Amino acid sequence: MKVLGIDTSNTPLGLALADGNVVKGEWITNVKKDHSLRAMPAIESLFRQCGMAPKDLDLIVVAKGPGSYTGVRIGVTIAKTLAWSLGIPIAGVSSLEVLAANGRCFSGLIVPLFDARRGHIYTGLYHSDGSVLRQVEPDQLVVADEWARRLGERGEDVLFIGADVPLYHELFQRVLGGRAHMAPPSLALPRPSELVMLGKEKERRNAHTFVPDYLRLAEAEVKWLAKQKGERNDGDRCTISANDHS
Repeated sequence: MKVLGIDTSNTPLGLALADGNVVKGEWITNVKKDHSLRAMPAIESLFRQCGMAPKDLDLIVVAKGPGSYTGVRIGVTIAKTLAWSLGIPIAGVSSLEVLAANGRCFSGLIVPLFDARRGHIYTGLYHSDGSVLRQVEPDQLVVADEWARRLGERGEDVLFIGADVPLYHELFQRVLGGRAHMAPPSLALPRPSELVMLGKEKERRNAHTFVPDYLRLAEAEVKWLAKQKGERNDGDRCTISANDHS
């Protein structure tokens, strides 16, 4: 089975091509540049270097979020377009699960995280026995202080992993003490090769029905919905006022 993996869900741009259990090529950059401009040229370059072509593919795997709203949308759109044009299925993998897989050699709880700003983080809870990764709690958007408290109540060693971990290092150390372990920088970026291997085991989806997992709406959508709600409430108040005068 020949598989293309695509991850644009956060700052890193990650791509991988695999043939069966062999990773033929992997591309990772960690620079704040427009994924929409860089992703397709990078995919084309990876195909050339690996001696493969899109028509060879059997499956496309994409990091489905959470993360940057725009980043998730770019990767999913590319994946769905390619899958539809090639007539092949698509599989989605949690962006957090891909990151957690970097810590699978750690025996214990694994916490991947992405900063969501304003003291919030995208995170989940996973466990590894030193090789096999399993999910303990679902991916979620949570206040970092609350998450630290909940982890502290478990009384277990925890490996924190991700490029944004340093933003919350002091918090986790204060709450968990010596039970908080920070993964090294070499493991901080999600590996597209892990994405591909995880995706091969996920449910196959039709390109038309596949949807990303943002965990929350984009800020523009939140403002729009709040505005619509406000307008509806104003309309309700006007109606009540008219009835009162009748």
